Amino acid sequence: MQLEQKNVLLGISGGIAAYKTPDLVRKFIAQGANVRVVMTDSAKEFVSPLALQAVSGNKISNSLLDEDAEAAMGHIELARWADIFVIAPATANIMAKLTHGLADDLLTTLALATKAPIAIAPAMNQQMWAAPATTENLQKLQHRGVLQIGPASGEQACGDIGYGRMSEPEDIVTFIANYLAGQTNNEEISNEQINHPPSLFAGKKILITAGPTREALDPVRYISNHSSGKMGYAIAEAAQKMGAEVTLVSGPVSISPPANIELISVISAQEMHDAVMAHIQTQDIFIGCAAVADFRLTDIPTHKVKKKAGLLTLSFEQNPDILKTVAALSNPPFTLGFAAETHDVEAYAKGKLERKKLNMIAANDVSSSDLGFNSDRNALTVITKNNTISLPAASKYALAIELLKLLNNEYSANQNNKKSK
Repeated sequence: MQLEQKNVLLGISGGIAAYKTPDLVRKFIAQGANVRVVMTDSAKEFVSPLALQAVSGNKISNSLLDEDAEAAMGHIELARWADIFVIAPATANIMAKLTHGLADDLLTTLALATKAPIAIAPAMNQQMWAAPATTENLQKLQHRGVLQIGPASGEQACGDIGYGRMSEPEDIVTFIANYLAGQTNNEEISNEQINHPPSLFAGKKILITAGPTREALDPVRYISNHSSGKMGYAIAEAAQKMGAEVTLVSGPVSISPPANIELISVISAQEMHDAVMAHIQTQDIFIGCAAVADFRLTDIPTHKVKKKAGLLTLSFEQNPDILKTVAALSNPPFTLGFAAETHDVEAYAKGKLERKKLNMIAANDVSSSDLGFNSDRNALTVITKNNTISLPAASKYALAIELLKLLNNEYSANQNNKKSK
């Protein structure tokens, strides 16, 4: 069980999505977690405390000053008890309170009193989610290290369609399990243990690029980068297990390809470009995960360049921009790009998203040897036109699952927008 003996403190605020929380509690317990629940007064209008007590096996907490708690300081007891504090649903009101450090009830007081990581699963009307105030609050919470799960896109209780639906209970539990597995030094969750929504991409064709490219300097030497291809290969494997027909265009790597996918091996950026363009017209989704060289030698010598005294001057020209070319097609597939940066990661990624007219971009910081290039682990900041979502450090395969779920939400919304025009 992924959450064996982990103490999960679940905070429930007053949104219609609170009706999902008994199921959320059950799923946490099924993974071995100990669960205690704290509710706001408004949450009790949407879900029964008795139902939550029955499924959790623990008394439900609501009062800031509980006479039954040790020294009537129940909030301190709970704050110390928790390994992680999950707030689901997290309404716009709760997010605003957390941002500004308000503590006018038990839930918000716990958020200030605990040293445990805090994860929020936002749930609200799509217009409230898109409001500038909510966006600013979310950015401040993320800056403080608050984890974000969702929201998902779809039809809402009010009849609107868009982002704001609380993530499904199984997705929340998987996210927390992956986070806690990454936070501790326990053995990583195996690929087989991770929840794959098996039909998420049924009938969809996905083309993925992975790995580095090599640009020849002469018949013997080349320039390249540190990309191992592990992230792109993880995405390819996960997408195939989630029902997609996957084509993987890979630069030179030392890892075996996933089963049941079409692998196209290339060396240079030009070869990768040509392979992508030869297959792109039939694809629904394009994921550009490869670390493609921006430049190549203008004229490649036909013989090995010999050592000479003095400086060696080389002339370079730009390689074709695969992401930009795909996104500029007259009928482009849904396009997700990657941005590997060493500083100002989010700013550079947003610029790339806008400049290349992508649907999504996943940015990662490769300045540390612990994450990114050559590592088995990664962390991503996923950016769309209206949202910025942080996926905390986890195995690349677990991260691929979470990224593909976000991609599916964006892809579905994109398709719905096309149909409505």
